[in-house]
Amino acid sequence: MELIIFIGLQASGKSTFFRQHFAETHLLVSKDLMRNNKNPSRRQAQLIKEALRAGRSVVVDNTNPKVEDRAALIQWGQVYDVQIIGYYFKSQVECCLERNQQRLGKARVPDVAIYATIKKLTPPSYTEGFHQLFYVQIVAEFRFKVSSFLN
Repeated sequence: MELIIFIGLQASGKSTFFRQHFAETHLLVSKDLMRNNKNPSRRQAQLIKEALRAGRSVVVDNTNPKVEDRAALIQWGQVYDVQIIGYYFKSQVECCLERNQQRLGKARVPDVAIYATIKKLTPPSYTEGFHQLFYVQIVAEFRFKVSSFLN
């Protein structure tokens, strides 16, 4: 069983990567799907705990930019004794802004959100409690390169 945590800017390819690699095998938990929830963090925690308790692997598809954002997620993974895997979506702000411009409706975020996230984005580290870490880069439209994370 796995708890996979995505880390990266908005429009860095996280959701597309999920659809291509994990949609068939993992439950998706994303605050983007909880826009009308008054406390999305609490609901996210509830969904993750329920899935892990039921023996289902989970992907948390949020920006998760800070160590503190990831700490509670990692703790749940430790409580349920699952593999905790991080995917760091390495990207340039300009590319994310361009992809964001192509989004429609609520999928598009204000540019300021991307700038705010980059200011607090801290690459993950094994010292946080991850069992495995990977870099993900977009190499072509809808194609990704995944490589091991060394730190």
